[in-house]
Amino acid sequence: MSVDLVVKNGTVVAPDFSYEANLVIHGGKFVAITRDKDLPSAKAVVDAAGCYVLPGIIDAHVHFREPGMTYKEDFATGTTAAACGGVTTIIDMPNVVPITSTVANFKDRVALLTPKALVDFGLLAVIVQDNLEEIVPLGKTGVIGFKIFMGETIGNIPAPDDGAILEAFSNVAKTGLRCGVHAENNQIMQYLIKKLKAQGRTDPLAHAESRPNVCEAEAIQRAILFAREAGSRLHIYHMSTKEGVELVGEAKARGQDVTAETGPHYLLMGNEDMPRLKSVLKMNPPVRTKDNAEKLWQGLLDGRVDMIATDHSPHTPEEKFKDSIFDAIAGFVGVEICVPIMLTEVNKGTLSINKYVQLASENPARVWDMYPQKGTIQVGADGDLTIVDMSREGMVDSDKLHSKNRITPFNGWKTKGAPVCTIVRGQVVMKEGQITGEPKGRLVCPGVKEA
Repeated sequence: MSVDLVVKNGTVVAPDFSYEANLVIHGGKFVAITRDKDLPSAKAVVDAAGCYVLPGIIDAHVHFREPGMTYKEDFATGTTAAACGGVTTIIDMPNVVPITSTVANFKDRVALLTPKALVDFGLLAVIVQDNLEEIVPLGKTGVIGFKIFMGETIGNIPAPDDGAILEAFSNVAKTGLRCGVHAENNQIMQYLIKKLKAQGRTDPLAHAESRPNVCEAEAIQRAILFAREAGSRLHIYHMSTKEGVELVGEAKARGQDVTAETGPHYLLMGNEDMPRLKSVLKMNPPVRTKDNAEKLWQGLLDGRVDMIATDHSPHTPEEKFKDSIFDAIAGFVGVEICVPIMLTEVNKGTLSINKYVQLASENPARVWDMYPQKGTIQVGADGDLTIVDMSREGMVDSDKLHSKNRITPFNGWKTKGAPVCTIVRGQVVMKEGQITGEPKGRLVCPGVKEA
């Protein structure tokens, strides 16, 4: 019998240990993990000698903009960037046009995106004031989870009021799925934006001042309280504050099912970079002072923060580059550069390669109910792999990225460690920076837990 793919001679990385092994993939699944040199014949062989073989990296927070805003990005360019960045599965956000708020919109979107997908994908549904009755039906249709925007964001999706949020969490609890929140207090933001504008402030730091730590912390605290009352599983998107780490840690210690993510820009950049990078570094929530980054790193290492995700959010130069920071749009690309940036931190000793696998593969899969289909190398799991060369040196060059718009504050950063091969369910989709596969990505549906 001939199998589809053999990956040989690599060092396989798990969250707790690393080991030498050969991997056999057939029918999209791992069928053998062996040290035996007598391997089956295969349609394709990848020699991973000198490289680390990671369970496929998952970016659980991207905005690929389709449908409705494909002048910024589309699913073909977005998943190409993901594959080139060593990412095998993404979770795409619901603030597209039309928003993913009904069963019909979700089904239409799956049909639209699937033929364009180079990697596997999950889709979130958005919760707004007037779609609470759609939550339970959506939960039966294949959405990976839900999202609530608690404050102003791209697309101007109005935040539900607190009564609707509380009822929404109760409805989400019936589905067994997880609901994530963009946690910012809109009233504090709008008050401070108006005040700063009246003072004539248009400088880059005014953005961070309009969204102080308490703005995120209050929203996280409110979401934790509401989710606990409703019995809903909760996730905090793009957490940026030291207070957030404490609040999530306290909720976990009480036994509440609360998870959180942060991104490379919150870990490696700060508001001291804003005067130099200006609107290029504008993101919601904003990058903050170094003490916040230090606490976020602590949270990642001790388990209070569960994962690294990019919030990949492309915009055009016309949208990004404005004289006033308040006129510039928030967001930048990240899905293609996150793996080399984080591998550089592994090489520096900030975290181990095993811990990175936990934060970038296993934990995202567990949080979003894809485990053990995703996030692990074991017999029966999807044959997703990210093969990395830890000695490969490079530099982030926005001109060479594969997104439709390529603005990133990391442009020019030197890296050590890079993905050299991306494998999705046994199909090699990227090798040495070149796309090699056809769009065969699939929707990933959660292994739904009963409420």
